[in-house]
Amino acid sequence: MTDAYQTSGNGQAGEMLGLHPKTVQRLARRGEIPAVRIGRYWRYRASVLNQWIEVNSSGQPACVRHERKS
Repeated sequence: MTDAYQTSGNGQAGEMLGLHPKTVQRLARRGEIPAVRIGRYWRYRASVLNQWIEVNSSGQPACVRHERKS
C-alpha cells in the first residue's frame, strides 16, 4: 500500500491538526473534516487532511486571546 492510501486514527489526526482526539472525532461525525468511518472507528488520510487544511486555512496562524473582565 502506498503512502497516499495510509490512514490514521483520531490520535494521529489530532496531532496533525493540533486538536484533541475527541475533538477530531466530533468534527468527523459532524462532517466538518474529511474522514471515513470503518465500523466504529474514524479513519483519516494525511494527504486529504493536508488538502483540507490548505483549502480552509486563512493563511494566518491561529491566535486565540482571552480578555479578562475586571
